[in-house]
Amino acid sequence: MKSPSPSRSRHGVRCSDCEAVCCRLTVVLMPEDRVPAWLIQHDDHGPDTLAKGADGWCAAVDPNTFRCTIYDQRPAICRKYAMGSPGCRDERKKWFGAHPVPTPVVMRNP
Repeated sequence: MKSPSPSRSRHGVRCSDCEAVCCRLTVVLMPEDRVPAWLIQHDDHGPDTLAKGADGWCAAVDPNTFRCTIYDQRPAICRKYAMGSPGCRDERKKWFGAHPVPTPVVMRNP
C-alpha cells in the first residue's frame, strides 16, 4: 500500500524541488524489503544495501527527475524517511551548505 505523501512539508521542502539528497545515503536492506535483485549490493562482510551508481546516487533514482523508479517497492527505511524531517533538513544542509551561494552568471557579448 502506497503511503500518501504531502506535496510540501511543514518545513518548506516540496516534492517538486526536493533534489532527493537523501538518495545519496547508504540504505541497509532489511529481510522484509522486496527490491529488484539488480538493485541489491551484496557484501560478504556486512548487510546487503541498495546499490549506488558510480556517481554515488541510489541506482533506483531517475537522474532526470530525481524520482524513485521503485517507489512502490522502496525499502522500509526509505518509506520512513520523512520529507522535511530533521534528518532530511540536515542532509539538505550538508549537500547545499548552511548558506548556499548562488552560482554567478557571466553574460558576454558575442
